Amino acid sequence: MNNINKLNEVLKFVKNAFIGKDEIIDLLGVTLVARENAFLLGPPGTAKSAIIRLLSQCVEDGKNFEYLLTRFTEPNEIFGPFDIRKLKDGELITNTDGMMPEASMVFLDEIFNANSAILNSLLMALNEKIFRRGKETKKLPALMFVGASNALPEEESLNALLDRFLIRVKCDYVDPDKLHEVLLAGWNLENNLQQQKPVIASDEVRQLQAECRTIDLAPIRKAYIDIVHSLRNTGIKVSDRRAVKLQNLIAASALLCDRSEATLSDLWVLKYIWDTEEQIEILEGIINTIIEKDVTEKAHLQAIFNKAPNPEEVIKEVQYLADKWQNEQLSFEEQNVVKDKLRYVQNRSGWIKNAENKQFIQTQIDNLWQKILQTI
Repeated sequence: MNNINKLNEVLKFVKNAFIGKDEIIDLLGVTLVARENAFLLGPPGTAKSAIIRLLSQCVEDGKNFEYLLTRFTEPNEIFGPFDIRKLKDGELITNTDGMMPEASMVFLDEIFNANSAILNSLLMALNEKIFRRGKETKKLPALMFVGASNALPEEESLNALLDRFLIRVKCDYVDPDKLHEVLLAGWNLENNLQQQKPVIASDEVRQLQAECRTIDLAPIRKAYIDIVHSLRNTGIKVSDRRAVKLQNLIAASALLCDRSEATLSDLWVLKYIWDTEEQIEILEGIINTIIEKDVTEKAHLQAIFNKAPNPEEVIKEVQYLADKWQNEQLSFEEQNVVKDKLRYVQNRSGWIKNAENKQFIQTQIDNLWQKILQTI
C-alpha cells in the first residue's frame, strides 16, 4: 500500500470513530501533508482533543505532545526545564525530552491562554518549525501543530498567534439526526471495540510532505490569483506571505486525491482561511462558485459539499433588522450596527442558488434600505 492510501485509510478510520466530523478530519489530513498548522474553534465537548489524539495514535513511531494552556503556564511546561547538570557549568540548555520540541504531533488546547513568557518561542515554533530559547536553536521534527480554543482572541497581541494557523475550522455539536450513530461510534471508541487502527509511519508522512511540493499548480494558478484579489476587495486579509503558503494546502488536497496536478476542486481549502466567524459564509459563497465548475473525475469530495446560505435563515435576519429599525428608538451607533448587519446579509443573499428565493429576499432588503434612507 502506498503512502497516500495509508494516510487515506487513517483518515477514514478517524471519520468512522467521529461521526459528522468528516470536514474537520479531511482538513487535518490536508494540513498534515502540507506541514502547516490548523486551528479548531468550538465549545467544550465537541471532540476537538479526542480527534487529534486518535489521529496522533495512528502516526506510528512518532512522539505526541498535548497540553492545556492556562494564563499561568510556564515555558518549562511546554519546552522543558533547564538541564541542571549543564546549569552548574554555566550553560542554559533545555532538557526537551518528552516535551514539545521532541514531538512529531503537537496539540495545544486553549491556545490563546498563552502568556508573554512563552509567546515568542511559540510563534517561532509555529511559523518556522524552530525552537529558540536564549542561545539555543533547534529544528523541530513536528509534522503538524494543532491549536484549539472556545473563542477567538480578543487581545490584539494574540492576533499574531491566530495568524500562524493557516487553516481555521469550526467544531460544533453534531446534527441531532446523527445522534444514534454518534453514540454507537463513541461507545465503540470508549471500549476499544472499533477495528484495529491503521497506521502510517512518521517518515512516510515526511515523504508525502516532500511529494506535496512537486504538485503542479499551473492549472489553477490564474483562478487562485483571481480569488486572492476578490478576497482582498471583499475585505478579507490575505497577505503575500499567506498567499504563498496557501498553495501548500491546495497541493496537499491534490496529492490526497492521488493526482500530480491541482484542479479547481482543490481550492475548497480556501473556505477555511477566515479571521472572523462573519467571514465564513462569505468565503463559502466565493469559493463554492469556483469549485462547482470542476467536472474532473478525481475532484476532492469536500468540493462537492457546497454550503449555500439557507434562504429561510436569511429572510429571518432581514425581518429582524426591519423590525428593529421600525420599532425601536436607536442611537446613532445602533443604527450603524443595523446597517452593517444588513450589508452582511445582502452579501450572503447573493450566494443563494434558488433564483426565486434570492429575488424575494433581495426585494425585502431593497425595501429596508429605502426605509433607512428616508429616515436619514
